[in-house]
Amino acid sequence: MNDSVNVLIVSKGHDYAHDSFLAMFGAMEGVTATLVEQPAAQVILQPENMAPYDAVFFYDMSGIPGVGLLHDGANNTGIPPESYVRAIEGLLESGKGLVLVNHATVGWPLWPLWRKITGSSFMLSGGELKGRNVPGSGYRGGHGPLPSATIRLVPQAEHPVLAGLEGGFDITDELYLKTKDYESGVLPLLRGDYDFVMENFTPPPMAPADEQASWQHPPGSDLIVWANACGNSPIVVSDVGDSPLAYDDPSYRRLIQNALRWVASADARAWAKQQNNN
Repeated sequence: MNDSVNVLIVSKGHDYAHDSFLAMFGAMEGVTATLVEQPAAQVILQPENMAPYDAVFFYDMSGIPGVGLLHDGANNTGIPPESYVRAIEGLLESGKGLVLVNHATVGWPLWPLWRKITGSSFMLSGGELKGRNVPGSGYRGGHGPLPSATIRLVPQAEHPVLAGLEGGFDITDELYLKTKDYESGVLPLLRGDYDFVMENFTPPPMAPADEQASWQHPPGSDLIVWANACGNSPIVVSDVGDSPLAYDDPSYRRLIQNALRWVASADARAWAKQQNNN
């Protein structure tokens, strides 16, 4: 792996505790982080500006229909402007390592490429996923009526992202009730020891009121952290990472540091290329 990793953090569109969040990166040995918010991130992420960065950490919740301009200044359409599409395509072509955490997985909900990047089945409201209709995803924690849950994250593989975490760890954080549609397309890293059934979750808070009132969801995936590949880029995705309960946790910090170092490595890029050749 690289001796040091220069990381670009992309944020905005979702409230978070900035000081604690940035302290997490400051505590990581060999990691230098630069924060840029949307929509300015759409300029920095252009290919001509990305050479100094080894990895991108996405923590924005951008382009949400109806609220995007208010929340992040990006847009309200669910699909980014062409210049940003080209920027993200450039990252994937170059093999830049990506880490996406928590609400970043629900950004640009109408953009198929972002869905391919995240590999997630998180749905802000009911709709089509891989050719069939699925319900909106359940939600626990954050600003919802149900508090964040304490769960144990259990390793599923021997992997550099899990170095030093082989025994798993407990975390109190936001959880999502997702369908299992996506699991065959990603590499499982950590599963949550928790009962992922609709009774333990709130209906999708951004879905229309009638959908919330009639919400039903089958038992969901317990996959919390996974690796994915899109284009030439290695990617790590974590559903958890919403608050200082995660940011300040030594095991969670280790997870994110490992993820950043791995996606920035030649081994991770080789793995991504292999996935796309299979």
